[in-house]
Amino acid sequence: MKRVVRGSLLHFLSDPEVTAGGAAWRYWDDGALVVEDGVVARIGDFAALAPDGAATDDYRGKLIMPGFVDMHIHYAQVDVIASYGTQLLDWLERYTYPAERKFADPEHAATVAEFFLDELLRNGTTTAAVFPTVHKASVDAFFAAARRRRMRMIAGKVMMDRNCPPFLRDDVASAEADNRELIARWHGKDRLGYALTPRFAPTSSPAQLAMTARLLGEFPDLHMQTHLAENRAEIRWVAELFPDSTSYFDVYARAGLVGRRSVFAHCIHMSDADLARMAAAGAAIAFCPTSNLFVGSGLFDLRRAHAAGVRVGMGTDVGGGTSYSMLRTLAEAYKVLQLNGINLDAMRAFHLATLGGADALGLADRIGNLAPGKEADFVVLDLAATPVLARRAAIAESIEERLFALMTLGDDRSVFATHILGEPVFRRDMVL
Repeated sequence: MKRVVRGSLLHFLSDPEVTAGGAAWRYWDDGALVVEDGVVARIGDFAALAPDGAATDDYRGKLIMPGFVDMHIHYAQVDVIASYGTQLLDWLERYTYPAERKFADPEHAATVAEFFLDELLRNGTTTAAVFPTVHKASVDAFFAAARRRRMRMIAGKVMMDRNCPPFLRDDVASAEADNRELIARWHGKDRLGYALTPRFAPTSSPAQLAMTARLLGEFPDLHMQTHLAENRAEIRWVAELFPDSTSYFDVYARAGLVGRRSVFAHCIHMSDADLARMAAAGAAIAFCPTSNLFVGSGLFDLRRAHAAGVRVGMGTDVGGGTSYSMLRTLAEAYKVLQLNGINLDAMRAFHLATLGGADALGLADRIGNLAPGKEADFVVLDLAATPVLARRAAIAESIEERLFALMTLGDDRSVFATHILGEPVFRRDMVL
């Protein structure tokens, strides 16, 4: 089926930090996106591209962009968002682990998965790298719900064989068996990808990390996702547990878990040497500003990561993060970087949330912009969603200025519609 989507169009061809002079992005004030069988066929000016007789989604007055890519989020933490008063390690014990215990129940897992994915779509997020729990039921529920929505999603069973409550503990043999079963059931099915997911080094023994590396070697198209250098107390704990390693990053490197499809969340407290090693291996960082601020972990330094050549994308990190909205996440990223003496312009920010995240996940050949041949996942943004945003956007003198107003003042109310493979799956003005 062919459909034409009309509105202002913006997408990125490369990183604006690297490609200067506006060549990194393309913008059409009255643009057309021609979609055929869920894939972008053409993009350009509406007058030149609109074919006769095609169904048209008319979004004139609104901005169409690629769907947002969330590189790090916990669907099992839906109900711990906005939990009061602790930092990382205590927060896990007090809030996270009790909430995750409930996901042994397939019905609970399915209910939360439905809510979680609907919330992503309501916020314009079309792809995410997601942490379920140790329970196979949590993975099955998530992938089944994502498959019904035809979403491109990455997830995998969380692994923890020590330093966690008994009700969430697995072991090396059971974790391997569970992963193999889940990989066979879900990896590569439609738009789903599997990620081996050791929670973080303190909760996985060296034997479990080694088993993870063996599976990565056997299935090289899998992802690997975990946490790294988020909190100073966590880093001291890792040093006690792995005395032979030179750093927290070195634990993963020695285990063989650092590669082109590895995603490390946070990476706040990293040495220049470890950033260089990460860049050389092709691994990526998920920058999670709302979580880093809320849990009091520290301020990520994007400039150092970029100088080292590390690929970076954005993560909401719900429930330590405080919003599913990528717009709110970019607003907090701006503030975090301001405190590090860095100005995050709007073009760079939205690149991080779209093509940058897709590239960091190794998916830029399929998603991340609206180039012909890409999967037609996109979000329709309303720059008049609130009176303050409407007033500020109306006096903006450039697309860059309007985008900065959107990322500073926007939130879920600014998402007018979300399309998956060209089809609307959320519209604010109607029930689909």
